[in-house]
Amino acid sequence: MAEIKLELDEKQHGAFNLYDAETKIGEMAVAIRKDAITVYHTEVNENQAGKGYAKQLLDALVAHARDNNLKVIALCPYVHAQFTKHPEEYNDIWLRQE
Repeated sequence: MAEIKLELDEKQHGAFNLYDAETKIGEMAVAIRKDAITVYHTEVNENQAGKGYAKQLLDALVAHARDNNLKVIALCPYVHAQFTKHPEEYNDIWLRQE
């Protein structure tokens, strides 16, 4: 079973990393500041496609944002697409960029 870990450096840059056992199979690159989390990129290994792992990473991001009262800046095309398709699910955390 896959496990997601938020791993950040001292500047609060890093990723939600997805592991299968000890092997990293995906990531969602982020940077966290006081009141927002910027999402840059989501990627899952090609051989793991179609297993719902990107959605699991998105769910981890959303839960972290809500638990920590953060708004999400969705620069990642995948996250932006999901927020756009399902605004009712994400309006409370989505910080839209003009």
